[in-house]
Amino acid sequence: MPELRQLRYFLVLAEELSFTRAAARLMIAQQSLSQQITALERALGATLFDRDSRGTTLTAIGALFVPEARAVTDRAEQAVAVVGRALRGEVGTLRLAFLTTVANHLLPPVVRAVRHHLPDLRLTTEATSIAPLVQGILDGRFDVAFTRTPLVPGLESRRLTTEPVCAVLPEGHPLAGRAELTLADLANEQWVMTPRSSWEPWHRAFDDQFREAGFVPTVVQEEAGVQSLLGLVAAGLGVTRLACSAASLRRTGVVFVPLAGASAYTEVVWLAGNTSPALHRFLDVVTELAATTDLTSTG
Repeated sequence: MPELRQLRYFLVLAEELSFTRAAARLMIAQQSLSQQITALERALGATLFDRDSRGTTLTAIGALFVPEARAVTDRAEQAVAVVGRALRGEVGTLRLAFLTTVANHLLPPVVRAVRHHLPDLRLTTEATSIAPLVQGILDGRFDVAFTRTPLVPGLESRRLTTEPVCAVLPEGHPLAGRAELTLADLANEQWVMTPRSSWEPWHRAFDDQFREAGFVPTVVQEEAGVQSLLGLVAAGLGVTRLACSAASLRRTGVVFVPLAGASAYTEVVWLAGNTSPALHRFLDVVTELAATTDLTSTG
């Protein structure tokens, strides 16, 4: 089987048609070039060059071999280039999971930025709820995710956005006209919330916040989805609290009023120890985007 080096030597000699010039161009001894061409011809069982006192010329077989040899060397160079691009995180596939509550404003600018900076990186996306999102990162089904805090050990994260939290009230509620509310203002309200089983870390944080406000909420109904919670509020069953960007998910029947001192955070998370170049190039692009763009108001 011919060696790749021999094919390169052959192509240079086919262009120069001079052992002297080809050897100089390849920066090897003329004798070494002659030996390698002879070895190539022996491996192929064919004469590629005619050598006589008038010079060096390609045989008919040699002329036919030129495009084939060039295709092989070009493909080898492409393969090396792909490896280099993979090491730089420019190619490959990245599996991105996200909460539907952050997708509306966060996902479009991120996808546009990745396509611009990493056009050959294939990005697959999947909307999911918090528990399968975290488990998917831990078991390797997802490479990276956009989600809310708090999370669990075993994940690394970078904060992308900070935004206000709003009380969500039915239209016509006595407090709906206020410019700002405190959580304590809602102590006597009935609440609709996500079930504790949906994500215990979130509810432990909520417990602390309600405790600091001096009350335990009266929860009259639980729903896992934000759209369902908004529907329940619009129907007048109770109030809830959500990141203010959730206002883009429903325009009628509810009023969003900022809660004093309350913030929601969106983070990009991945499995600790994941050294994938594609992942870390993606993280760099997203981090730069978050530093230069208000991702809570884009879409």
